[in-house]
Amino acid sequence: MNIRARSLLFAFGFLFLVSPAEAQSPQKSDSIRVDTARMQWFKDAKLGVFIHWGIYAVNGISESWSFYNHYIPHDEYMQQLDGFTAENFRPEEWASLIAQSGAKYTVITSKHHDGVALWDTQQNHFSVVKDTPAGRDLLTDFAEAIRQEGLKFGLYYSLIDWSHPDYPNFTRNEKRYENDSVRWERFTQFNHAQIHEISQQFNPDLLWFDGDWEFSAAEWKASQIRADLLSRNPAVVLNNRLQGYGDYATPENGLPVYPPDEPYWELCLTMNDSWGYQPNDKAYKSSKQIIRIFADCLGMGGNLLLDIGPDATGVIPPEQVSILKDLGRWTHKHAEAIYGTHAGLPKDLYYGPSTLSADSTILYLFVDAHAGREVMLKGVRNTIHRAWVLGNGTQCEVKTHLKPYWSKQPGLVFVDLPESSLDDQLTVLALLLDGKLAISKD
Repeated sequence: MNIRARSLLFAFGFLFLVSPAEAQSPQKSDSIRVDTARMQWFKDAKLGVFIHWGIYAVNGISESWSFYNHYIPHDEYMQQLDGFTAENFRPEEWASLIAQSGAKYTVITSKHHDGVALWDTQQNHFSVVKDTPAGRDLLTDFAEAIRQEGLKFGLYYSLIDWSHPDYPNFTRNEKRYENDSVRWERFTQFNHAQIHEISQQFNPDLLWFDGDWEFSAAEWKASQIRADLLSRNPAVVLNNRLQGYGDYATPENGLPVYPPDEPYWELCLTMNDSWGYQPNDKAYKSSKQIIRIFADCLGMGGNLLLDIGPDATGVIPPEQVSILKDLGRWTHKHAEAIYGTHAGLPKDLYYGPSTLSADSTILYLFVDAHAGREVMLKGVRNTIHRAWVLGNGTQCEVKTHLKPYWSKQPGLVFVDLPESSLDDQLTVLALLLDGKLAISKD
């Protein structure tokens, strides 16, 4: 999908299947070694909460894209600075809600493509501290509150800055300049200075870059950005929107059909069709739909980064609060099958998501409450010692068919689920195996 088509879709909040970084970025540089120890917390965490918050919440319009695509003039977009108050922002309440959801990390927009920083940047550019009634750094207290909850703190940062006077691109068909190396170098120094600021001030556990598609890795000096960040904090995790110099893939609003080739990946997902606050967008997915999507991510060994968009005062919409609380009920009940697990069975062996315990001796099957009481799986060579329903401990009867004594085939396993044990959202069935999972190759 070309960038113009992508931006038109994004501006209206429609879903698309491939992120621009994946469509245009090169493969990860051969010189990049993703350290498994550094990535372990991220792989085990499974669930994060994304937060798109900025001046675009004042009028409830698309973040940055609304002026880039000429839906409103840039000057009119920037007038929202005057209405961004953050007067109801309670970082401890946000952090508590995120922890209740079962998320183990959060990622908040430090700066979107509009160039407005949510911290007190020392660069000569827009910030909510200097240019809005909020008048304060909104990241410091939030970072502290998140860490008080025992969660990992991540920052989104846009490499693009369509409001900066030294950035070449302004709107989709307007440029400030072409081939001006002096101005580009000046912007690059500004960009690296802001990245250094957020790394130095907030020591994020994760940096979530965006906007890399407009220029190459060499032009962004991506290798230098990575090296500088890891030099300061060797434990920091970077997403892949750094033109091949990140650690994990970020499919956006499009669930992969098959597990991605990358060992680490994360689906970023809106609750409705918008990233930021848009009160007229009522196209919310149900809690059950989001849980089903999350289970699919788990079954393929990935994470879910679920987005919320607070309003200009700092209030999270009630629909989003409700979904986070529903998610929290489900994640706390089924934590054993979520955190620290591995991808489960191939799709041909069980018609639904599944995960494996860290030692690969317990298989967890995610069962839709409306799929019937009898669960079938095939290709599993292990003996199943015991089957039970997570959250209530109900033991289930296990029967194996099509396994005559003279056959090497593993047979078909049927597990009977009592109707009274089913979860309204998604039931999880645990199977204790006689050893590490072994599946048929035939």
